[in-house]
Amino acid sequence: MQTHIFNVEMTCEGCSGAVERVLNRLKGQGVDNVHICLPEQKVSVTSTLSADQLLEVIKKTGKKTTYVGTQ
Repeated sequence: MQTHIFNVEMTCEGCSGAVERVLNRLKGQGVDNVHICLPEQKVSVTSTLSADQLLEVIKKTGKKTTYVGTQ
């Protein structure tokens, strides 16, 4: 299991809530933990899923998202 870091364009708690909701749907299906830092616009996901899979899920929110790397 790895922790993947993403930069996600989030301007408010509604934005971060949307990202958290789509990722939490995958808990038990590869996603173990989700941590969102709104001031830094960073999302950390501990998961067995690939970075590409997680990127696609986060992009479903419509937020501009880029993959930073693993922690």
